[in-house]
Amino acid sequence: MNLKNVLFLMALEGAIPTAAQPVITSLSHDDVLVCSNLAAATTATVQWTTNSLGSNTVHWSSFSTNTAGTDGVLQAGVVIFPSGPPTFYRVMQTAPAGMAFIPAGSFTMGDTIDGNPYGDAAPTNVYVAAFYIDTTLVPYGLWDSVYANATNHGFSFSTNSAPGPGTNDPVNSENWYDCVKWCNARSFYVGLQPVYFTDAALTQVYTNSETDAVYVNWSANGFRLPTEAEWEKAARGGNHGLRFPWGNLISETNANYYSDGTLSYDLGPAGYNANFDRGSQPWTSAVTFFPPNDFGLYDLAGNLWQYCWDWYGAPYGQPTTNNPTGPSAATGLRVIRGGLWDHNANFSRCANRFFHIPGDIRNEVGFRCVRAH
Repeated sequence: MNLKNVLFLMALEGAIPTAAQPVITSLSHDDVLVCSNLAAATTATVQWTTNSLGSNTVHWSSFSTNTAGTDGVLQAGVVIFPSGPPTFYRVMQTAPAGMAFIPAGSFTMGDTIDGNPYGDAAPTNVYVAAFYIDTTLVPYGLWDSVYANATNHGFSFSTNSAPGPGTNDPVNSENWYDCVKWCNARSFYVGLQPVYFTDAALTQVYTNSETDAVYVNWSANGFRLPTEAEWEKAARGGNHGLRFPWGNLISETNANYYSDGTLSYDLGPAGYNANFDRGSQPWTSAVTFFPPNDFGLYDLAGNLWQYCWDWYGAPYGQPTTNNPTGPSAATGLRVIRGGLWDHNANFSRCANRFFHIPGDIRNEVGFRCVRAH
């Protein structure tokens, strides 16, 4: 292992030296890794892999979690493997409870494997800043707690959503407007800054009604919906060019979807996932039932569609390929991602895109939140 390999890793992960991005500065022969540019006294985990970083699949293993000093420098004992393939290291900052840290970096959005069958997912290289994302879809128990507090403090919603079979199933039957307001309510609930407003001056917090004139304070530390680019970067788990978050094949051990037996990469078995076919819809699964991806995120394929911030449109990279936020003008449809329990495996691909009328309420759509880093 040598410093050249470490620096290559950090370049791949998009480590542009800023106050918010950790940078590995040295790895000594006495097995000590030094990382700078962390926030003072924050915790982070050193991870390693011997997979080729240019391959489709990179699986990371973790050493212990360490705390940075007041100067933002972290020192951690690691294992240096003297023989075998090169070993690569990265430093992942500890995220807020229930969330994962997604490092900044460039990646290729879109369909690089199935020929872009719908013509709206042409591969495009984009850059996304670091952010935090919920490890799971919002479960009904969390939705209900925030909802109850919000409606006692001036918020109003079109619906109280629909519970799954248990409080750990994801909420469904909420429209896009309610999810956006709920994000603000969740921010208030834990003392963070709201993100969404109904005026360009960012003085009127969005708490009521249904409006497309929603303005975003991107620098606020509160909860919001992911942009489509953030969602896809998180879904891929640091892997590149794969059909699904874990690989190129899917079966009912990977995700909650409907297998129709028509796709070569779908191993089935045919029909609804037998674990959740209860005789009444929706046949959702608990938010941590299936294994997570390499970022520690669950249900990026199947279970429920997931709302994004963006208006639906093509191509990617609007209005810029640097932290794209989607078309600047309303198209009448918001992006949803991830597939769901009653659609075939094609819809669960990382590159697949779909759309939803923001005011519609269906039992096929849920969401997860992100926060700025």
